[in-house]
Amino acid sequence: EFDDDVVAAVSFSPDRTDPACCRLRYVTVHVARRGEGLGPRLVDRTVSRLAADGYDRVRIAVNNPFAYVALHKSGFAYTGERTGLAELELERPATEPAPESEGDGERYRAGLRAFREDDRELDPRERRFIAERLGEDPESG
Repeated sequence: EFDDDVVAAVSFSPDRTDPACCRLRYVTVHVARRGEGLGPRLVDRTVSRLAADGYDRVRIAVNNPFAYVALHKSGFAYTGERTGLAELELERPATEPAPESEGDGERYRAGLRAFREDDRELDPRERRFIAERLGEDPESG
């Protein structure tokens, strides 16, 4: 049924300020195929290609907790930096996952908490999603 539709896409370009870094500009998955792991698989393949092309690091800015968690599964970690409007900066080495990208490390939790501390109002689904991943009662917040 998807023969005529794009199922997933990624856009990337070299970082203008750092020639050893490439930036993923966006990752998208067809709404009917979300939740199947296509986004992380596409990102993994893209990062492998970028490593083969000689990049040392890959960065992406995310503006929602769903993208944040999906990219964490692909080895990205929160840098502690923000860019743009309500975007968290994530990075990973091109050849291996970022330190602390496996398991529930403090950097991972810090990124999730950063979404709650933003000026942007989270919708109830986002609040529940964050609370569940932080091991909190989703109904208490």
